[in-house]
Amino acid sequence: MTAMFVNLPVTDLERAKAFYEAIGCRVNPAFTDHNAACLVVEEDHSYFMLLVRDFFQSMTELPIGDPAVNPSSSTAIFLDSREAVDAAVAAGVAAGGSEPGQAQDFGFMYQRGLTDPDGNVVDFGWMDPVAAEQGPAAAMQQA
Repeated sequence: MTAMFVNLPVTDLERAKAFYEAIGCRVNPAFTDHNAACLVVEEDHSYFMLLVRDFFQSMTELPIGDPAVNPSSSTAIFLDSREAVDAAVAAGVAAGGSEPGQAQDFGFMYQRGLTDPDGNVVDFGWMDPVAAEQGPAAAMQQA
């Protein structure tokens, strides 16, 4: 694969862009208009496409649900440290998001949930580099 785009329905495009910029994404103006905005998560690899609900609906015959009531996906973004996870979640809450539960600390992995203003779930996490390379058991043995 060369890139991943996660398409998210939103009710207020400007509010959604501000939220995703607050958690560290960058707007790509070449793929942004009044119907959609491309938010770069990781340069040349990972993107959020924020689509106003009517535009999103034009791409499917299935009804679009309300992610605040019936989430259908969750995107996890892993960062370089636990502190970076905490900072991203704090920035997201300050930008209108909410934290749906407590942080989860598994020793080798740390995760915190974040819900955007439309109810889409974007989790942040950190994983011990040994666990990422060799699996959780290897990281727990070194502890």
